[in-house]
Amino acid sequence: MTEPWWRTFFHGMAVDLWIAFGSPERNGADVDFITGALQLPPGGSVLDVPCGDGRHSIELADRGFRVTGVDLSPDFLKAARAKVVRGSGAVRWEQRDMRDLPWSAAFDGAFCFGNSFGYLDHKENVEFLRAVASALKPGGRFLIDSGIMAESFFSRFQTRGWYEVGGIHMLIENSYEPTKGRLDTQYTFIRDGMVDKRRGSQQVYTLRELCDILEETGFGEFEAVSSLDREPFQLGSPRLLLVCRRR
Repeated sequence: MTEPWWRTFFHGMAVDLWIAFGSPERNGADVDFITGALQLPPGGSVLDVPCGDGRHSIELADRGFRVTGVDLSPDFLKAARAKVVRGSGAVRWEQRDMRDLPWSAAFDGAFCFGNSFGYLDHKENVEFLRAVASALKPGGRFLIDSGIMAESFFSRFQTRGWYEVGGIHMLIENSYEPTKGRLDTQYTFIRDGMVDKRRGSQQVYTLRELCDILEETGFGEFEAVSSLDREPFQLGSPRLLLVCRRR
């Protein structure tokens, strides 16, 4: 796939399934890790991009942080704006392309959580990382969460898989294009007799390739772990949590 599939993918059942995946326990554990990894100061400013339904942004605001949540999907942002901040922080929601980050040295930390990195093509991924670097204060940390890394992906590649979340069944059918380094996926969502098919695609990088791109775009001091318990990332790890720092 070469078209920007992500522009129209996130609506309806796809959004409902992603929203159902969150829970207070999961959100709290994620944000415990995020705040520690980013070494955020009390009341600090945080960029959540893309923010989805805002489950992490709201949890951070409840803990007193000032958060900017960026997402392109109107359905995701509608769900995010319906949430209430119950703590001392605040959230600003912005409907933008994830590369459109017009702030300069504004944030103490930033994160791209939920396997959202790699939707764009390679050139656009570089543009995204460069935009994040520009939005961070010098020394600010950036966290990428990804399960589509070569070290993780190839050891557990499946052509088909069924999942059920929140009463929605999802069939994924995968194919990998070696010359492009991309995973193409046909998604089938089923709920109450309704069927919705969509296609998606993600770039597959090795950890070394990703670190090279991050260095090119202004980051350094990399730490790679594979779980919220900070287990080291290695061949076969199911997930990458990569923390780096703006130079």
